[in-house]
Amino acid sequence: MVASVSADQPVVSGLTVPEFLIRSAEVWPDRQWVRTPAGSASRAQVLDRTRRVAGGLLAAGVSPGDPVVLAMPNSVHFLAPWFAAMFVRAPVLAINPRAAAAELAAVTAGLEPRLIVAADSDVAGLTSALREGPRPAVRVLGIGQLEQAAAADPLGADPSEHVAFLQTSGSTGMPKFIIRTHLMYTLAAEAFPWWLGLVDADVMLTALPLAHGNAQLYSLLGSLGLGAGLALLPSFSATTFWTDCVSYRATQFNAVGAMLEILMQRDPAPADREHRVRLCYTAPAPGRERHVAIEERFGIHLVLGYSQSEAGGFGLVMPLQGAPRYGSMGRPRQHPRLGTVTAARVADEHGNELGENVVGELEIRNPTATPGYLGLPAESAALLRDGWLRTGDLAWKDEDGFYYFGGRSKELIRHKGENLSPAEVERVLEENPGVAVAAVIGVPSELTEEDVKAFVLPKAGAQVSAADLFHWCAGRLPPYKCPRYLELVSDLPTTENHKVAKTRLPRERTATEADAAVVMVGAAPKGDEGE
Repeated sequence: MVASVSADQPVVSGLTVPEFLIRSAEVWPDRQWVRTPAGSASRAQVLDRTRRVAGGLLAAGVSPGDPVVLAMPNSVHFLAPWFAAMFVRAPVLAINPRAAAAELAAVTAGLEPRLIVAADSDVAGLTSALREGPRPAVRVLGIGQLEQAAAADPLGADPSEHVAFLQTSGSTGMPKFIIRTHLMYTLAAEAFPWWLGLVDADVMLTALPLAHGNAQLYSLLGSLGLGAGLALLPSFSATTFWTDCVSYRATQFNAVGAMLEILMQRDPAPADREHRVRLCYTAPAPGRERHVAIEERFGIHLVLGYSQSEAGGFGLVMPLQGAPRYGSMGRPRQHPRLGTVTAARVADEHGNELGENVVGELEIRNPTATPGYLGLPAESAALLRDGWLRTGDLAWKDEDGFYYFGGRSKELIRHKGENLSPAEVERVLEENPGVAVAAVIGVPSELTEEDVKAFVLPKAGAQVSAADLFHWCAGRLPPYKCPRYLELVSDLPTTENHKVAKTRLPRERTATEADAAVVMVGAAPKGDEGE
């Protein structure tokens, strides 16, 4: 089938997700595909169960275009209802089944789903949680009930059709729903194994939640279309991670946020190298010293990349060939069958492309960019500029076409008349041998604008003080970028994907923070001396 996602992009050929599943089941019907602690399944078994659940959705009154919410944990049981919703052309949103009642209420109010599908054991609890919500009439059905119906084949669909949603945070506190198309899924699924040089003998492992795009696009669908195995863990546990890799004979895994740092914080053990893993796809890019230390300790090769949910899995990736570019996000991702499909640029606020080594907004152009956000036409229109997806992230490009992350534009701190990126301050702090993770935010200033505050998680056993870190920054950053406040912490709040949840860091003064104005010999820090 042929479709075009955007008038600004060439016509691109691709499969729908149901076609992708059916083709894979025809090529590798009986080869074990998914292994989990709760069971395993071949592609043919998943397809058979998907057809039965699709029949159950139709019997429950789900029609094409009706949103369906899937509240299922990482397990082999997630797969059939996720694919089944796509079989009946019902855009599906996967959520964490342990979501608070308030979050579930916000999702049902914003999406207005026809149905919520859950594990049989969770139906009563979710039904109870919904009674207090804005749409108490929405039905919750269990997998067991849906599987009792007669099997159904997929309804005809176009690859450019809406097939799913991903939830993201909105500026008002209510969730936004990113529209996903079939092409976004199947093109990324075809390309991800190629970017990493994976083959059908590989076993791809993920501990990331299936409610998020990384696990859906790269691990689940990437392994499906490659003929590779998929080891699906319920969640990430540093205690058992490497033994799980051994048990499932994993050769590749995906990590985001602080996952690698959490593993690095553990005491070295033989299990660190007693596995078959050779590749880890991860982001963000660590600095050179940390990059090398991770690879040497675990005996793996890190493949760095960049994407976001709105970009549909395409963005930047570090080429496998050539010398490493430490700290880089790589170059634009292309497709093994279609060739060059992605372009990237760094632009100013007016959309003018900037030169080398100049920081601006990273923009991406590819055929898998989202059509927008559900029910938000103004925000959807602002997302695209002349065919370029505005990522909202800052970056710069070097003379060889490699891109480097410069922070998130929405996180910019306004201090002493200058805009500064927290990412730059975090990068300097994390280059300190005693620092594991740093998170930098703007906090209210006694004068005007904001002051810079850093939350620092030291490495296990490291002896590092606030004074050490103030001096460290003063020798590596211009005065206005140096933190005014610094707090050493034993942990940092994280999201499901183990990224630092900066919105949960306190902006008010705390008793345990250090003030550079006091620590630095009682004098005002250089950033406040007046220039």
